[in-house]
Amino acid sequence: MKQGKILIVSGPSGVGKGTVLKELMKRHPNMRFSVSATTRSPRPGEIDGVHYRFLDKASFEDMIARDALLEYASYADNYYGTPAEPVQQALEQGIHVILEIEVQGALQVMSRRKDAISIFIAPPSYGELRRRLYGRGDTAPEVAEKRLKIAIEECSHAQEYSYTVVNDNVDEAVQEMEAILLAESCRSEFRPIHLEEEL
Repeated sequence: MKQGKILIVSGPSGVGKGTVLKELMKRHPNMRFSVSATTRSPRPGEIDGVHYRFLDKASFEDMIARDALLEYASYADNYYGTPAEPVQQALEQGIHVILEIEVQGALQVMSRRKDAISIFIAPPSYGELRRRLYGRGDTAPEVAEKRLKIAIEECSHAQEYSYTVVNDNVDEAVQEMEAILLAESCRSEFRPIHLEEEL
C-alpha cells in the first residue's frame, strides 16, 4: 500500500476552500480531514472525535510537552492544534490527510514535515473576494472588512507554499489540485526503479 500524503491547505475566508475540498474528496475517497484538538467546550451538536478532539488544558499541555502536535496555537484562552499520531496512522494506511489550517499553523507543519504538500487557495482578485464575502448575506459589513484585511495579510504568505491554486472556477481548481497530487506521486524518491540486467 502506498503511503498517504499530508495536504496543507490554506486560504482567506470567502475563497471557497470548503467547496473545493468537498468536491476533491468526492472524487478521491482515500482522503480525509485531520481532526483538530481543542480545549474549548463543545458547541451544541458537536461530536468529540468528529468535529474536534475535546481535551482539558492539562492534557493539551501534556501533548505540547511530548511534542505530540504537528502545530498548535492559542486563541481566546483556548488551545487548538493538530495531533500528530492520528495523522501518521492514516498516512500508513494509504490515506491522504487534509490539514485545512491558517497560515501560522501551516508554516509550523511545513517546518516539521518536509514531505507535506502545501497548497494556498487564492481568490482571482481582491474585488472578487470582496464580492463573495459581501454576497454571503450573513456577514456584517464591519466583519467583512476585517476579513478582507486579514485576507491581504494571508495572501502575502502564498509564496511560502509549494503551490498556489486560484479558485476562479471550482471545477478547474479541483483539477489543479488533482494535477498537484499526480505530480507529487510521480516524484523520483517515491518511484524507485528496479531494473536487473538479463543474464
